[in-house]
Amino acid sequence: MYDLPPDLLRLRTLETYLAMLLGDVRERIAKAEQQQAAAAPVRARLEGPAYVLSYLRERGQPVVDSVHLGDCRQASHHTRPLTREQALQAITSGGIRACEICRPDSELGVLE
Repeated sequence: MYDLPPDLLRLRTLETYLAMLLGDVRERIAKAEQQQAAAAPVRARLEGPAYVLSYLRERGQPVVDSVHLGDCRQASHHTRPLTREQALQAITSGGIRACEICRPDSELGVLE
């Protein structure tokens, strides 16, 4: 244990000093956290549609495959942009499957 002074006056002085020191440490921590957060890379949202309809080619003809989020890398090269409402309709009543990777159905609030 530390050698602490026996009298109340010096103990209160020590308490005040340590409280001030703790405040300074907390301020320094907050500043360091802000600097770290500012330096962290932010994933930029890609420009483009929020949802796309992906097509496959069968015998030279486009065939509807699935609905994807706009930035999904699993979508084929042949896509068509969809509005939120169109994507929702395609998944719920259009009989078109949702991508199992990007899960546009979860984003749309559709429960399977």
